[in-house]
Amino acid sequence: MSPRLANLVSPGLGAHLGLREQWTVSQYFQIHPVNPQQRLLRQAVAIIQEGGVIVYPTDSAYALGCRIGDKAAVERIRRIRELDDSHLFTLVCRDLSELATYARVDNTSYRLLKALTPGAYTFILKATHEVPRRLQHPKRKTIGLRVPDNAIAQGLLQLLGVPLMSVTLTLPGDSLPQLDPEAIAEALGRQVDLVIDGGNCGIEPTTVVDLVEDVPVVIRMGKGNAAPLLNP
Repeated sequence: MSPRLANLVSPGLGAHLGLREQWTVSQYFQIHPVNPQQRLLRQAVAIIQEGGVIVYPTDSAYALGCRIGDKAAVERIRRIRELDDSHLFTLVCRDLSELATYARVDNTSYRLLKALTPGAYTFILKATHEVPRRLQHPKRKTIGLRVPDNAIAQGLLQLLGVPLMSVTLTLPGDSLPQLDPEAIAEALGRQVDLVIDGGNCGIEPTTVVDLVEDVPVVIRMGKGNAAPLLNP
């Protein structure tokens, strides 16, 4: 094991290091799901800022993420997931104020977003000029955004200072997202720069809500409770 890897893995993980060498994953951090170690979060953010692709937990499933606007990292994620250019990424934001920087939010939408964030929802909204054109829906000029209710994801976003470009980690040929971070490390190896093991975060997808028009439209039922949307 290299000295750099030895310095970056969290304490108390020696029993697993042989497996990690076998996986040849670039980095593997075990981060506490409730009280994330700040040292490891800072190291994870440094990897993202250097152009890295990471696997990280959210409140609905594990996801692939990279820094917003990083073309090379986005293309790496597309290759991992075998996605074509038409597949749109989600902007994962730390809070409602950051979300409003990248999406046009009227008063009605703001009240709904305030009630439902953070949570397991993805919102479709009109994009602002802060969103690169290639990330927007080509015809509707929309973007998907979410604010996750997950301590690790929130810790990363707070330190990063900008949203993560993200997609759910569903591997080619699979119908469900990956659940086990050790299996993820074994499957992806050096295709990613970091796997964050944050425990079991489930495999149920987010509830997707289109807020472009006056009346919210639930596009997909998922983990987020849709009752406030269907019975306002």
